[in-house]
Amino acid sequence: MAASPAPTSTPHLGVVIVTYNAADVIADCLRALQAARGVVLHVVVVDNASRDHTNTVVRETVGPALLPPAQAGAPGIALIKAGVNGGFAAGINLGLERLARVPEIDRFWLLNPDCIAPPDTARQLASYGADDAQIGMIAHRVVYADKPEMIQIDGGTIDQRTGITHNINQFADRDTPAPNAARIEFVTGASLIATRAFYEAAGPLAEDYFLYYEEVDWALRRGTLRIAYCPDAVVLHKAGSAIGSQRLGSVASPFSQYFKHRARAMFLRRHFRPGLIGGMFWSLAKAVQLILQGHGAEARALLRGYFGLAPPAAVLAALSPEARERIGR
Repeated sequence: MAASPAPTSTPHLGVVIVTYNAADVIADCLRALQAARGVVLHVVVVDNASRDHTNTVVRETVGPALLPPAQAGAPGIALIKAGVNGGFAAGINLGLERLARVPEIDRFWLLNPDCIAPPDTARQLASYGADDAQIGMIAHRVVYADKPEMIQIDGGTIDQRTGITHNINQFADRDTPAPNAARIEFVTGASLIATRAFYEAAGPLAEDYFLYYEEVDWALRRGTLRIAYCPDAVVLHKAGSAIGSQRLGSVASPFSQYFKHRARAMFLRRHFRPGLIGGMFWSLAKAVQLILQGHGAEARALLRGYFGLAPPAAVLAALSPEARERIGR
């Protein structure tokens, strides 16, 4: 479907960025948003009780223009300290709740702190298909920041037999033609546009996943609304910088393995219960592969996550008491 003409007035876009120990990346993310053209941004940074100096970096980057929590949702950049690390979805929901109060905002942008948006991306995402009331989510091209000629994801698909998700066009050249939007079953939570119509229909993200699969679950709650694809918008992603997700040429950390596959099992139980058996065999095969590659700790974390066991000691030690309570440990 062709893009609708851009609205004549300057579009507004609500942005939620959840941080946790993101001091090394958040400044570049915010500076990129400050350079955005042709759009009014309402940015809410929700810090999930970072143990590093993330909050200081946010204050220094934005300077005197930083809005206090009471003004979160107004044009500009605000910082809200969540106080506890309730997980990705909890932070997102806090930001969305503030932004949803602002009637001028018709779209919400979930953006990772390790993402960098070129100056025109926000405007493109805010205005694409603006007259199409059936759009619920908007996918777009996300490329690797350290290899920007390579696509990380154009949207994703779900294998109902195992719960494994697949990134459309991953590792393809950046000039690869845009995918057919009808193929897209979810949009990556690293950079996701949700319309107000979607938010009002689907409600907030499920917080019990803690990490991973929240956006996949959310997409399946869109009802008759559809996922569109904005072919012009591009976001650069420093993949895996916050929680040790898999990067190019690397293996995901035990922390990432545990929570990703814990969430996958939860997702299957919620949406595709017959896939639990296939998911089990996939998990066992993947664990064997990791062991043969010398990644025993990662294999153990994967299996403990999928089978709902307690996290490995090293993973548990990295969690705050509040986070442990959130996952029932």
